[in-house]
Amino acid sequence: MARGIYIHIPFCHQICNYCDFNKVFFKNQPVDEYIESLGEELRLWAAESDFQSIETVFLGGGTPTSLSPTQLKRLLTLIHMYIPMEHVTEFTSEANPDELTKEKLEVLYNGGVNRLSLGVQAFQEDLLRKLGRTHSNKHVFQTIEEAKKIGFKNISIDLMYGLPGQTMEQWKETLDIAFSLWLPHYSAYSLIVEPKTIFYNLMAKRKLRLPGEDLEAEMYDVLMQQMEQHGLHQYEISNFSKEGYSSLHNRIYWDNDEYVGLGAGAHGYSKGIRYSNHGPLKKYMEAIANGDKPIHETHTETKQERIEEELFLGLRKTEGVSKKHFFTKFNCTIESIYEKQIQELLKTELIAIEGDYIKLTRKGRFVGNEVFEEFLL
Repeated sequence: MARGIYIHIPFCHQICNYCDFNKVFFKNQPVDEYIESLGEELRLWAAESDFQSIETVFLGGGTPTSLSPTQLKRLLTLIHMYIPMEHVTEFTSEANPDELTKEKLEVLYNGGVNRLSLGVQAFQEDLLRKLGRTHSNKHVFQTIEEAKKIGFKNISIDLMYGLPGQTMEQWKETLDIAFSLWLPHYSAYSLIVEPKTIFYNLMAKRKLRLPGEDLEAEMYDVLMQQMEQHGLHQYEISNFSKEGYSSLHNRIYWDNDEYVGLGAGAHGYSKGIRYSNHGPLKKYMEAIANGDKPIHETHTETKQERIEEELFLGLRKTEGVSKKHFFTKFNCTIESIYEKQIQELLKTELIAIEGDYIKLTRKGRFVGNEVFEEFLL
């Protein structure tokens, strides 16, 4: 049974150089029609799904805040029509700092959004330009101040390290400024150069100068140290929060639980089936107009695939994977499948067993992907 709903808004006023998500330039797009299609997709799902179990809603993109206040209000109205919000404990919207006007913040807050996730990435103008970001530090400070005045208490910002030309001094400066904002949640990701991005094309032409692996590892080390010193708990490889402010929606992914994905190019996991929607707006909206769910591909997972995902998703969490929960879910012990891998990883001190949990060690967090690969059968 699905615990969360993800809603994809594919529109952007500016395309970032590192982004590989499904997105289109806002100008001349059928934005209003798309919002109505989302409402119809919600209706199709609500007709056959028990949304009483929904705990979280997440507006992602693209950029949800690329919408006008009127468009945002219409979207939120449709969400309230089909999702029983009395059971939703976390309602998140991603946002660009330079697009969140006071009016939009009020629309979001009055529409039930209780968590903001701001794409900040860096606090140096030259790095922001390289990333294709259009906001300034002033936008960040003003937006956060205004959001707090309106009533938002749960505010998170995304940061990035391992950026082209980024130095350790710049990374430390970014962290210092981030901490000065006194926020309850921070996410920090190393840059991954994905295919079909501007950065990927630059890298292919050898025009992208990235920090080496050693410097990137040092940046991650500094990140973990600084977060701990500022009283922020690392509850997942890239996420840090004060008590009570961890992301409930993202937790659904790491717990390998089910969620409904809505919108063009969205992915979902329902009734043991992983699916993806049509990405092109035209195909997505045509399917909806025909009264069909806009699903492009589906994959029914095997038990082996679900077991693998339970490990490589669950190990992202600092607490790790519960052996009891694993046995309840799959009717077998982790050791009966992965005894050799576990012993080897214990020997190299990349994982540890603490009580009921198998978890990454601090050393293991630096090479998380290598550890996860060990659990692919």
